[in-house]
Amino acid sequence: MFNKKKNNDKEENIMNTENTSENTAENVENTDASTNETEQAPELSAEEKLQAEVQQLNDKYLRLYAEFDNYKRRTQKERVELLQTAGKDVIVSLLPVLDDFDRALKAMETAADVAPVKEGILLVSHKLKNTLAQKGLKDVESINQPFNTDFHEAITNIPAPTEDLKGKVIDEVEKGYTLNDNVIRFAKVVVGA
Repeated sequence: MFNKKKNNDKEENIMNTENTSENTAENVENTDASTNETEQAPELSAEEKLQAEVQQLNDKYLRLYAEFDNYKRRTQKERVELLQTAGKDVIVSLLPVLDDFDRALKAMETAADVAPVKEGILLVSHKLKNTLAQKGLKDVESINQPFNTDFHEAITNIPAPTEDLKGKVIDEVEKGYTLNDNVIRFAKVVVGA
């Protein structure tokens, strides 16, 4: 009896060992299968990671593009506003001169003598020139100066009255001006040849 029990125990142990071996084999197969699945999973996850990264970069690109587009619109709007109001300062400073011209015109209507009207017009002219000079406007000196294409525009050439006036400005038809050392209107001149 004891022998049978021992034999039964041995048989059970052998069976358990076989079951354990089978379980181990199944576990190994399952581990291999799960390893294969995990090997495939990182490939998918790497692909998914790349797709997510592409999506993120696309989103970043679109946001950056939209931000740049907004920046362009904003700076263009600011530039237009600046151009519209750039002359405001000059116009405001010229309003007193305009008022002086209006007063001079009224005085001319009732004036019997020309001398005071002429003097008033000269004062207004000086005031206008001083106001513009404060804003950076300068006139270009031309007469008896060597002809310079940076400041002068030659209308015509005439024979020079003297030898030293050859290549120099003899007459000025229209005055030239610079604003903050940039030419805004070339002087139209007659040059001696």
